Order: sequence, then structure tokens, then C-alpha cells
Amino acid sequence: MQNKFDIRDKFYLNGDEIQIISGGIHYFRVVPEYWKDRLEKLKAMGCNTVETYVPWNLHEEEKGKFNFDGILDIKKFIEVAGELGLWVIVRPSPYICAEWEFGGLPAWLLKEDGMRLRGLYEPFLNHVKSYYKELFKILTPLQINYGGPVIMMQVENEYGYYGDDTEYLKWMAQVMREEGTVVPLVTSDGPWGDALDCGKVEGVHPTANFGSKVAQQFEILKKHTDGPLMCMEFWVGWFDNWGVDKHQTSDLEENKKDLEEIMKTGNVNIYMFEGGTNFGFMNGSNYYDVLTPDVTSYDYDAVLTESGKLTPKYEAFKEIIGRYKELPEVTLTTDIQEKEYGTVKLHSKTGLFANLNNLTEKQTGKYPVSMERAGQNYGYILYRSTLKKEKNIEKIRLYDANDRAQLFVNQKPVLTLYDRELLTESELAVELTANSQLDILVENMGRVNFGPRLEKQRKGIDSGVQVNGHLIFDWEMYTLPLKDIDKVDYEKDYEEGRPGFYRFFFEAEEAGDTYLDFTGWGKGCAFINGFNLGRFWEIGPQKRLYIPAPLLKKGKNEIVLFETEGKWKDEIYLSNEPDIG
Repeated sequence: MQNKFDIRDKFYLNGDEIQIISGGIHYFRVVPEYWKDRLEKLKAMGCNTVETYVPWNLHEEEKGKFNFDGILDIKKFIEVAGELGLWVIVRPSPYICAEWEFGGLPAWLLKEDGMRLRGLYEPFLNHVKSYYKELFKILTPLQINYGGPVIMMQVENEYGYYGDDTEYLKWMAQVMREEGTVVPLVTSDGPWGDALDCGKVEGVHPTANFGSKVAQQFEILKKHTDGPLMCMEFWVGWFDNWGVDKHQTSDLEENKKDLEEIMKTGNVNIYMFEGGTNFGFMNGSNYYDVLTPDVTSYDYDAVLTESGKLTPKYEAFKEIIGRYKELPEVTLTTDIQEKEYGTVKLHSKTGLFANLNNLTEKQTGKYPVSMERAGQNYGYILYRSTLKKEKNIEKIRLYDANDRAQLFVNQKPVLTLYDRELLTESELAVELTANSQLDILVENMGRVNFGPRLEKQRKGIDSGVQVNGHLIFDWEMYTLPLKDIDKVDYEKDYEEGRPGFYRFFFEAEEAGDTYLDFTGWGKGCAFINGFNLGRFWEIGPQKRLYIPAPLLKKGKNEIVLFETEGKWKDEIYLSNEPDIG
């Protein structure tokens, strides 16, 4: 018999009414070796469904080159869920928010002048359609009508917070149908202001996102639908940004009351069941009055910790769900241990400046250009020019620069500018020798993932550099996405106080989850066996980076820290306990 999922007055599976009890797990934030473990724990808590976003920027990191392997094997993730008897809700971008870099939009969109996002702008739509042609080759056969576990898909994401282009939403729904979607479509928006009105589209079922006041929020949602009430994002925690005073947590007693109310009256997707990790440079940022980039951990105070451990929230939610449905017996099949490998001594170090030509090919131009125009998406970019006519630097200004710039004269640090400091001219007193070298290392701290600033997210320097009131021409540019740190040569020169690479080796008789303590280090990113774990920054609140066991090898393992401030130690520590602040 062909399965079928319907949305009428309630949710119906093969004609029988069902209540959706779902939890969010982002496959791209969890190593694939742990997917089954997380899904088993989800089922054991009483959930019958898992929800996930789909990050366009990872699946098509370069225009026309698609990746659905490894941690991006969404087909395998969905199939594992189905094998465990779970249904799946897919939210297939193009925009996902998710505190994810650029809200999941690929950075190469910003290479095009005049690019307009999330609206009926033909060049953007053409990019979406070519991506969807590839993505839906995978998603279409996994729908419930064809024997798969996918029961719903979402059109866009919280669009009512962004705009009111209903024709764009209609186009999105239409292209999803054209590419093979047969399951019901939904939208999700906060039940405040005009969001539900701006975000809804005819023929698509509206759902709401909120973290409290369930009865009040569902009453608002009722005015927009005669169908089932669903909280598509029941926020049970929150995310952290660098510099916040401590790890953000929710009130468990309030969470419990709200979940109880939802179970009585509607359907739920718990956001997040497990948050996971912003590996690499994939953290997003928010920008209201100032830039607030998110930390590497996406623990979110979720039902499971970043490393998948059960929490008091898990036990409380399981008890509540158990009042409304029979809990299944689930045997956990993945053996996960935590290991304290202890102190690891520095093996070797080398400078960034000495390694530029190893790491990248030099580009040249009269003007500095942004990362995107230079063909780069993430990481760092270094701009270099020779000051031939200036005898000193009294004033300097970078135009159209984001997010953090470190300035060096003859490779000596003279100034660091962050966020709004880049909007004004800075005064300096730097004496120059003949043909002094000016280097500017700019870091993309994570593109904004929410709000109207999406189209202003070019990184690096996109206009010019002004010294003593005049523009500097003739630049060398070195893109530094740090995708291949095997090219770092530790035989090359190292100088104190400059950006550098620090290499460590340790032996592991047995692989276990561990946590890299970066106390005493300044700012940068860390790699385990070439895999980019994410950023570290002494301002916290996060103080240790999570290293899942599958990233380790039995025997010799390599850790590399790229540090930009000249703050380092001759050792690191691998603990068996997390510290996210």
C-alpha cells in the first residue's frame, strides 16, 4: 500500500490522525558516525519525527559543484531515521537562518553586482532552481508517497521576518512541486506582528516558532489556519555569541510547562533536540547595533548536549511525552566514550607571512577586492601593498571592510580594527622606511544570518584603503580559506607577536570524545588531522572545543592551531569534560 500524509483539520497518516512529536537535529552539525546514536535517543524520548535544515552553502560551496558525501550525506541521514521508524521533516533552504553562516546562502552569490536575495529577482531564482534540480534528485524518492520517511517540507524559512514578497513564496512552492515534492508544504514564522501574514502563501500550511506562552501563541496561529496547530520551532534554549557573559540557558520548569501545553493542544518540533557544532567557519552572526558572531559550539542548551549526552531536560521531556504516548524500548547501539588525553607539548611552529606563497596563489590588482570577488568564501584574506611615497602613517581608513582587520607595517602589528571601528578613520603614528610593506589581515567572523543586512555581507575589503587622506593603489591579495593546512611548512621562519601556525602530536591508543582547552591562547581556529574544528577566542564564553572521537585515529594524531594575536603556549590540554562557559 502506498503511504500518504495529509494536512486537513489534523495531521493524517494513511487516513489515521497522528500527533507530530519531533526534534531538530542538523546532520551537518554532527559527525555521521553519531547520527544513529542521536536518532535512537530521539526515538527513546518518545519522538516520532526528526526535523532538519539543508545548508545550500555546504552542498554547493562552489557554483555548480555539488557535495552530498560524508557529513553532507542527507540521503543516508534520512534513511537511518526511516530505518528507526522515524518520520522526517525537511526544511530545504535556500535560506535557513539556523545561526549558520549567511543563513545557509552560498557566499558566491555576493560575487555578483546587484545581487538581491530572498525575493523575485531572476538571477537569484536561477541559482536556486539549478541547486534544487540536484537536491531534489535526492529528496524526491525519500518522500512517504514513494516509501521513504519524509512527510513534510518547508517553503523558505521565517520569511515573514524578512519581507512580504508573496509572489516569491509562490514561486518557491511552485519550483519545489516542479522538482518532485508531493508531500504537504508548510511555512514557519513567529506569531508576532505581521510575520504570519507576510510569510504565508496559498496552499501551504502555516506553523509558528516560539519558546513560551503556548496558549497565547496558538490562539494567534488559529487566526491563520483551520488546520492543525504546530510549533515548528519550540525554542528550549538559545545560542551564544563571542563575548557574552556566560553560556545561555533556559528555565527548565518553564520549558516543561510549555511542552505539556503543546502536547495537550497541538504538535511540536523541539528546537534543538541536539544542537551540535559549528565546525569550520560555519558559525553565523547577528547584527543589530553591533556585530555578534556566534561561538563554535551550538550546544543551544538543547535536550542533548553538543556531544550527545542526556540532560535533565531530556529526562523531563521524556516523562512528559510518556504521559501522552507509549514510550518505545530503544537499545543504544553506538559506544561513545570520553577521553582525557592530557597535556600535549608543542612540536613545531611557523609564521603566516613566511607561508603565504605555500598556502595560496597571489592575486594582484589596482584596488583591493572582497573575498567573494577574489573567489573565496570563508576564512581570512591578506592584502599587501608597498608604501613608496609616504614617510609615516598618520591616518588610515578601510572602506567597505568587514569584519576584523589586523594591520602590520613591515610585518609588525600596529592596529586591530573590529566591526564599527572599520567605519571611521584611525589615527596612528607609524614611521616608515623606504618602500615599507603594509599588510592587512582580514577575518570573516561569520556572515549575518538574520535580517536586512544579508545583502551587505561581502567580507575583506571591497573598496579601498586610504592612508593620510589618499587612496593606496597596487595590491597583492592572498586568499586564506585554510582548506589545506598540509601546505604549511614548519621549517620556515617564525617571529613572535605575529600570526602563526602551531603543531602538536599525540598518541591515542583508543579514540574517545575529547575537548581541546585553549586557555592562554588568543584568537584563531583549530584543526584535528586536517579537519577544521572551528574558532577559538580568549574572550569566551566557550573555553574548550569539542573533538568527536571519529575525527581521531588510533595512533598518531595531529592538532594545529592557527593563532593571529601572538598569544600562545607551548602546550595544550585535551580534557574529558566540555567547557562552553
